[in-house]
Amino acid sequence: MRAFLLALVAVALGARSGAAAELSAVVQKRSVDLYAEPKLDAAPVAKLKRDTQVEVSAQQGLWYQVRAESGAAGFVRVNDVRIAYGGQEDAAANLRALTEHKAGVGRVTETAGVRGIDESDLKSASYDAAQLAAMIGNRVDAAAAAAYAAKQGRSATVVAYDAEARPAASSGTPDVAAKSKSAAKAVGGLLGSFGLPSPSRVGSAIDALPTPNAQSAADERALGPEITGRILGARPLWKDAAAQQRVNLVGRWVASQTSRADLPWSFGVIDTPEINAFAAPGGFILVTRGLYELLSSDSEVAAVLGHEISHCVQSDHYNVIRKQEMATYGKDLALQDVNVSVNNVAADHARRYAEEHGAAIVLTSLDREAEYRSDEAAEIYLARAGMNPLALYAVLQKMTALGDESAALAQLYKTHPTLAARLDRIDRRGYGALESYLARE
Repeated sequence: MRAFLLALVAVALGARSGAAAELSAVVQKRSVDLYAEPKLDAAPVAKLKRDTQVEVSAQQGLWYQVRAESGAAGFVRVNDVRIAYGGQEDAAANLRALTEHKAGVGRVTETAGVRGIDESDLKSASYDAAQLAAMIGNRVDAAAAAAYAAKQGRSATVVAYDAEARPAASSGTPDVAAKSKSAAKAVGGLLGSFGLPSPSRVGSAIDALPTPNAQSAADERALGPEITGRILGARPLWKDAAAQQRVNLVGRWVASQTSRADLPWSFGVIDTPEINAFAAPGGFILVTRGLYELLSSDSEVAAVLGHEISHCVQSDHYNVIRKQEMATYGKDLALQDVNVSVNNVAADHARRYAEEHGAAIVLTSLDREAEYRSDEAAEIYLARAGMNPLALYAVLQKMTALGDESAALAQLYKTHPTLAARLDRIDRRGYGALESYLARE
């Protein structure tokens, strides 16, 4: 009886400490080498065939420690196997198998019963100027980010990416300018105006409109703070100075490898246990505490930020706003004050848009291809930043381990393709020119 009671105590203590359980996975390639150590030049101890069931006991960098049904044990790369969807609502204990050997925080808390930021929160949240100022105050410049990367032994790598948006050079030719004014007259500017003047002022107002290229850039930069301030009104920044500094250093380094390195990039971690991230136009990116706590390394942080950075580079959410406003205000519109600068027009439009819609745009479901493209871009940006593109695969596997009904992932599932679909797309696409960077650790 005493031994039985001691066993019960041991089980209870193990449950309380969140002892890691093994995660089920299956080999997804034709054959996979099982290595004695987590490095590519280690001795292979066995070869695993496709569909072989394995148990994952730990993650070390971009390797999983696994045990096969045959009893063979060793290490495989994170993309050699596919983690099974978690079968319980609170998969935190299991997930610790993928977070205990980490350089980051790795607390993995509060994954059950999570109430995430929903659309109503973002529509009603007030603008929090103090939180926004704090986020901007954490901003670092490109030189500081490069110095941090150099300390980690990382240097920039040139990797081509044809799908990446390039800043359009504005044209001053009369023909293009005339077409720009005509388009502007039809839609009343990219964001539209919410306070309409009398029709007699339309002509002079259109003459004062800037070219679309200049207005687009100004609109994005003005919208970013307005939308981000309202997200922060819904959930404040996490009071962890080290985490805030880390996402800014890593994020700015990754953003410096993009075609829009000149944006005023700002990054922050907000205090909510759900697992998600948000990109606002103009280079404002927020990651939830719940997601940040999953990440094992700077490379995994970079993978998450790289996906969101791509949405800013491609102007994905801004383009949704533009379509919304064109559909709503697709008629002759004019500006309230014709004698204003491009930046003043943008600021006025951004304020009016945010007052009417709040920050709900960040929860808008983008086209699936936009999400797949952002995954691809994240891999490109990882390679350019001197990191391993497999880091994104590792992050998606961790999310998968939480389960397809996890409360922590509820909002993310509403706006993104399934994790299985995203991993399948990466597998089908392959790595091509990125193959040589998969050996990085």
